[in-house]
Amino acid sequence: MRRILLICSAVILFAASASAQKTKPWTEWTPKDAQKVLTDSPWSQSQTEVSDAPSSSGSAITKTESRNEAQMVGMDLTKQDSKNQESGENIGRRNTGASLSYRISLLSAKPIRQAFIRLIELQRPEMSAEKVAEIRTFVDRDFGDYVVVTVNLDGTDKKRLVPAMQEINTADASVLKTTTYLERRDGKRVALMDYRAPTQDGMGAKFVFPRMLDGKPFLDVNSGEMRVYIELGKTIKLNRRFKVADMVYDGKLEF
Repeated sequence: MRRILLICSAVILFAASASAQKTKPWTEWTPKDAQKVLTDSPWSQSQTEVSDAPSSSGSAITKTESRNEAQMVGMDLTKQDSKNQESGENIGRRNTGASLSYRISLLSAKPIRQAFIRLIELQRPEMSAEKVAEIRTFVDRDFGDYVVVTVNLDGTDKKRLVPAMQEINTADASVLKTTTYLERRDGKRVALMDYRAPTQDGMGAKFVFPRMLDGKPFLDVNSGEMRVYIELGKTIKLNRRFKVADMVYDGKLEF
């Protein structure tokens, strides 16, 4: 019964958070509101690889799953109360410890840019009104004919974190164009156009795709889902599916 009550409470809190994001102007979002958009929303997902060390072998078994990431823009984000959400699965994951988390976000979607800027404002309340106005121009930036997907990496598996970061920082755009794409439910794809390695802007690696296919937007509200598939080197394979119907924001499909 206690477990059921905790699950019900979590569902209510999630619904309240989602409702707040839809009803409040983004300039009034709380840190929790902004973090939700950046880490677990229709425009952002995480792929986590957890390494377990079996007692009978020195090799590692890698599992892939979705989770919320703990950091953004070099800032520590507020962690949820583990006492209310801990399960046997979480206990096992915590005991194994070593993990990598890739956050895949649609930077060209306005809610992601709003959340990004909102967190910066909340972290730096001393910013002048002029500076606030300056950074807010990023929210209304026109991405034109491009879809921009960002990838951020974080984790506790230090042994794999450094090589993974090297793969991301040294990736060859010409190679990525043969392995990286966006795909609709009907199987139609658009291949990568350009790649930008991470810089000091805190947004991660940037993957640029065409927004148009055969003279029409690659996605519309009836597209079903969009799959983001990225291969970086021999070890990194990211595969996330986004539900297009949920990506409508202020009456517009944002992607």
